Amino acid sequence: MTLIEKVLAAHTDRERVSPGEFVNVRVDVILANDITAPISIREFRRLGLSKVAEPDKIVMVADHYVPNKDINSAEQAKVMRDFCREQGIPHYDVGQMGIEHVLLPEQGLVVPGDVIIGADSHTCTYGAVGAFATGMGSTDIAAAMATGDIWMKVPPTIKLVYHGELGEWVGGKDLILYTIGQIGVDGALYAALEFTGEAIDTLPMDGRFTMSNMAIEAGGKAGIFHVDEKTLEYVKSRARRPYTVYEPDDDAEYARTIEYDVSSLEPQVALPHLPSNAQPVSEVGDIEIDQAVIGSCTNGRLSDLRTAARVLEGRKVHPRIRCIVIPGTQQVYLDALKEGLIETFIRAGAVVSTPTCGPCLGGYMGILAEGERCVSTTNRNFVGRMGSPKSEVYLAGPAVAAASAVTGRISSPTEIIS
Repeated sequence: MTLIEKVLAAHTDRERVSPGEFVNVRVDVILANDITAPISIREFRRLGLSKVAEPDKIVMVADHYVPNKDINSAEQAKVMRDFCREQGIPHYDVGQMGIEHVLLPEQGLVVPGDVIIGADSHTCTYGAVGAFATGMGSTDIAAAMATGDIWMKVPPTIKLVYHGELGEWVGGKDLILYTIGQIGVDGALYAALEFTGEAIDTLPMDGRFTMSNMAIEAGGKAGIFHVDEKTLEYVKSRARRPYTVYEPDDDAEYARTIEYDVSSLEPQVALPHLPSNAQPVSEVGDIEIDQAVIGSCTNGRLSDLRTAARVLEGRKVHPRIRCIVIPGTQQVYLDALKEGLIETFIRAGAVVSTPTCGPCLGGYMGILAEGERCVSTTNRNFVGRMGSPKSEVYLAGPAVAAASAVTGRISSPTEIIS
C-alpha cells in the first residue's frame, strides 16, 4: 500500500484498502470555520440530533471574517461559538486568533497518522505532518460530527519526486506552483499527491505545509509527506496526543510517478486566472501592481515573514503600492515581533494585520477594485477571488511578493538584492 492507503487502512476494520474502494473511515479531527460551521450546525440540527459523538475531536476556528467585519459575519461566528459551548467542544477559537490551517499544526491538534477532515478545501495542509487530510462539504461534516466517521472512496496516489538542490529564494510555493503548472488544475483529480525526493528532504516544515496546502489546486484529494526527522522535531514539542508514523510498502502501486529536476528552478508566478498559469518570474514581463499581500494559510508562517522581511529590510514599499502583511496566528505575530520583523515591515511602509484569511477569499482587509492587480502569497487567483471580477491576482512566494512591493511591478528579489 501507498502512504495514504496505509493511513486509511489503519482507520478502518480492514487490513488493506485499494484505490476506488468505498470504505468507512474513523476520523481523528473534524474541522470547520466561521463560514462553513454554521451550515454544518444547521444540517446537524436538521438530522434531529442533540449531541455530537466525540466533542474532543471537533475543532472550530473563526478566521475568515475575524475580527468580524460586519453584523452578518459576527452572527456567523456567534452561531459557531454558541454551538461549541452547548456541545462541550473544547477546541474553538484555538489560540484566540489565527488562520485554521496555521493554527492546528502549531497547537499540536494534528499529528502523524491522523485522518483529518475539514469543511474547507485547504484542509489538505496537514499532509505535511504525514496525515491524511482532506476537505469535505458542510453536510459531510455534520454527519461526521454525529457519527465520528466518514464514508469515502480511497484515492489513487501520484508520486512526485523532486531531484536536485533548491536555489536561493526558491521554496515550497515555487515547487507547488511549478508542479501545478506542469500537471494542470485537474492533473491530480481525486488523487493523493505523495511528495518525495532529495529536494523535499531539505525543505523546511513551513515549505511542506505550503505544498500540501495547494494540492487541492491540482484537483488533489490530499497531499502528503513522509515523516522524517524534521517532522518529528516539529511535532514532538507540540503534539497533544500519541501518534503513529506510517511508511509506504516497497512494492506500493502508484497511479503515476512523475520526476522533476528542480536545481535550476526560478521563483514562480501564477498569472491570472488559474494557479496552473505558472511561469518563471524572469519570463513574466513588465506587469505593474497596485497591491502586495503576504500571508494566508499558504504563506503566513514565521519563515515566510522572515523571507519577506529580508527583502524589505532597509527598503521602502513603492509609494503607489499597498503592502499588507498578515501573520498566520498570534504566535507567529508574537515571534515576528520579538525578531524585529514587524518593525521592518512598518518602517518599509507595509501595514500589518491581525491574523485573518481576509483578502484571500475577497472577504476584507485588501479587496481589489476594478482594474487593480495584486501579487499575493495566497493560493487562488480565480476571477473575482480578491474583489472585483475585473481585477487580477498573481500568485507567488513571499520573496517575489516583497520584491514586487518595492519595485511596483512583479519582480524577482535578485533585482534588488545582489
